[in-house]
Amino acid sequence: MTQPRRCRPPPDRGLRRGSLSRLATGEGWGGSRHRRCGAIGAALLLVLLVAADGARAALLETPFLAKEVAAGKLPPVIQRIPREPALAELESLGKPGGDLRMLMASAKDTRLMVVYGYARLVAYTQALAIVPDMLLKVDVEEGRTFTLHLRPGHKWSDGQPFTAEDFRYWFDDIAGNAELSPTGAPLQMLVDGQPPKFEVVDETTVRYRWSKPNPLFLPALAGPDPLYIYAPAHYLKQFHEKYAGPAKLADLVKDAGVRNWAALHTKRDSQYHNDNPKLPTLDPWVLKTKLPADRIVFERNPYYYRVDGAGHQLPYIDRVVYSIADSQIIPAKTGAGESDLQARYLRFDDYTFLKAGEADGNYKVLLWRTGPGSQLALYPNLNAKDETWRKLMRDVRFRRALSLAIDRHEINQALYFGLAIEGQNTVLPQSPLFRTEYRSNWATYDLDKANALLDEIGLTQRGSDNARLLPDGQPCAITIEDSGESSEKSDVIELIRDSWRHIGVQLYSKPAQLTLFRRRVFSGEAMMSIDKGIENGLATASMSPAELAPTAQDQLEWPKWGEYAETKGKSGEPPELPAARQLLQLYTGWLAATEEEDQARIWHQMLQISSDQVFSMGTVAGVLQPVVVSARLRNVPSDGIYNWDPGAQFGIYKPDGFWFAEPNAGSTAQAETGQR
Repeated sequence: MTQPRRCRPPPDRGLRRGSLSRLATGEGWGGSRHRRCGAIGAALLLVLLVAADGARAALLETPFLAKEVAAGKLPPVIQRIPREPALAELESLGKPGGDLRMLMASAKDTRLMVVYGYARLVAYTQALAIVPDMLLKVDVEEGRTFTLHLRPGHKWSDGQPFTAEDFRYWFDDIAGNAELSPTGAPLQMLVDGQPPKFEVVDETTVRYRWSKPNPLFLPALAGPDPLYIYAPAHYLKQFHEKYAGPAKLADLVKDAGVRNWAALHTKRDSQYHNDNPKLPTLDPWVLKTKLPADRIVFERNPYYYRVDGAGHQLPYIDRVVYSIADSQIIPAKTGAGESDLQARYLRFDDYTFLKAGEADGNYKVLLWRTGPGSQLALYPNLNAKDETWRKLMRDVRFRRALSLAIDRHEINQALYFGLAIEGQNTVLPQSPLFRTEYRSNWATYDLDKANALLDEIGLTQRGSDNARLLPDGQPCAITIEDSGESSEKSDVIELIRDSWRHIGVQLYSKPAQLTLFRRRVFSGEAMMSIDKGIENGLATASMSPAELAPTAQDQLEWPKWGEYAETKGKSGEPPELPAARQLLQLYTGWLAATEEEDQARIWHQMLQISSDQVFSMGTVAGVLQPVVVSARLRNVPSDGIYNWDPGAQFGIYKPDGFWFAEPNAGSTAQAETGQR
């Protein structure tokens, strides 16, 4: 099986010295391939859009929109795109048309079109470098001053200009309004608890200035669920008490059935949730169906900002059509050929079935590596309420013993055909921060060593069933809790149960609803849990290492310590273990670092401490994700990384450039939606 190419990003030495501006012209830290593509792209863009006398050159009108243009309902394409559109770097130039069918389990999955569409102010490349996307360029000074340059002529999906006013509206009237944002600006906008100074330089330029570096800002803008620092002011002002007439606003509140104007504004301003068909967007496809519905249609954005080298405005695909089905039958429906692009609700154990249906379903099954640090990891709760268990969980010898008694090779062979990467919950080989010892520390199956560590702790007494006894005479029995029944979790737990039996530790599982699961972990009722490993196994030095330190309540290994950091000491508990305090101090140092060398050094210190202290126990990583692709669909990479952040799952591969080699039914079925 072909391994995915390494997503090793080149060093972003210029990130804090304005290199994003250079990237807008094809320069920057992307290596020779990116410099070459950038130079070719710039030349193509120049030829495409600028004639010898400086006039705009002709573009190709999209067939799907041609009738509306001819009828005067839409302006021609040259008036719909920015004056300097983004030029897509594509594996192959395509042709417009077609409906992309996808299967989803809920109307709430409309948010995935924001994830997959991946239209961002700045975005990750496949090499995990952050570059301008919707923005023309970004100037960065000392890591604390960010000047964002919009593309002149860029428009919202309703044809209204996208300008600095949309940024000002968000900053002053949403983030700065106590009723809309009672907790203030988002955390990624705060440095030492303070928001930036915001400035409108001109109609297409805004500036954010912090007193110290803010390394969280650009990654947040490039995320799968991005930090929105703009909003369609022309649409939302009708719901804001500062701009709307009181009587009219009161009627709108009443008609919507919400409690006040702030609730109405929040309901209408749902850029990420993507559930309001009337909300203008900058994404490649626009929601056209009123929710809820069993069939949900998204149409191409007539004012989208990207073009290809042949003069086509992207996206190539006219419509994306969701069919809502029970998640349990989505693999079967996918195998029957009812989806053109599917990964969500598919698992590795569906691969054999899906592969067998390739010919009849007219699709191909790809296998992409996943990006978390571990497919599933165990999290001992260091804030367990029970004093005996809390003491044990905080003893590194106990955590190491349990980790040594996990037979990761057996898990890999039994569940993943030996194709996964065994080891601890840490960065993957694709990360430039990877070191073998981070994954191998306390991860080699060694029952003798595990038993010796447990004896050293003093757990030497055994019951009649050979289970070790706690100091109070109770059996050493661990209950692992999880957020819902899953055959994959059950299988992993069963294999761990068998191996832990050899060290005298009993294991039970307790699935629960997500809300109850979190409540039990946060309160300390749960002594151990099982969940995905660290989200970002592909980390680079410039990405946040917050997952490795007690920084948030939803961290399963130390929820009360994370809550303490998250609330700045208002609730939770301060970290008591020296290693946890050291991780928090290192994270604070990373936030203040301005050089990649310093960031990398801190990352390595944190990775070393985490792997040595075994605050979580990884199993296997890089589990292959089935990706089912229509045989007619082009530009979907054969080898890919399927990851949430960074990656946005399909998003990093820019689906606006996917295209059908053959037309399908409804490829120009504009009238079918009845929405335009």
